[in-house]
Amino acid sequence: MGNQSRVRILFTVAVLVGSLALLGCPKRPEVVQAGPGAVGPGAAAPAPAPPAPAPTAPPVVEAPVTRPAPPAEAPVRPAPAPAAPAPAAAPQPAPLKDVFFDFDKFAIRDDQKAALDANATWLKTNPRARITIEGHCDERGTPEYNLGLGERRAKAVKDYLVSAGIAADRIVTVSYGEERPFVLGHDEAAWKWNRRGHFVVTGQ
Repeated sequence: MGNQSRVRILFTVAVLVGSLALLGCPKRPEVVQAGPGAVGPGAAAPAPAPPAPAPTAPPVVEAPVTRPAPPAEAPVRPAPAPAAPAPAAAPQPAPLKDVFFDFDKFAIRDDQKAALDANATWLKTNPRARITIEGHCDERGTPEYNLGLGERRAKAVKDYLVSAGIAADRIVTVSYGEERPFVLGHDEAAWKWNRRGHFVVTGQ
């Protein structure tokens, strides 16, 4: 009994081992012939075909942008030159003429009457004008004497104009003696111009 049991066990083990051996043997792969391009087992897969390029849109041609031309710059005008100052008007001659006297005299000289007549005519033409007659002397004599002499000269001129028809209330007299010489100097060349009756228009 013991030997038979062992034989059966060994037989059973051998059967099991054989079955396992048969089950564990790999099957040979089947060679499948295929047409060109077929991929068989174990063959390297062919490289995939490159994708077809995407249809490209026609290039967009941009229309040239017309930019407005920059505004023309106004020509730069040079700054106007500063206006030259108007020339000073030449002094107008006095409308009334001075009257000149001899040394230490106050009588109207004959050669001075024409100037006094012209002055009288101007005063008649300008009836609203008022004047001052200034009596002047040269530097000889004392200041007090020359002030008195200047007053007599101014009065002599006024009397002549009044006798010519000029109203006395339009005339004022004043004496400056030797205080306001017309020409500076210490000889007759200057003195003859300083012995005078001078007219000043004070209102019109």
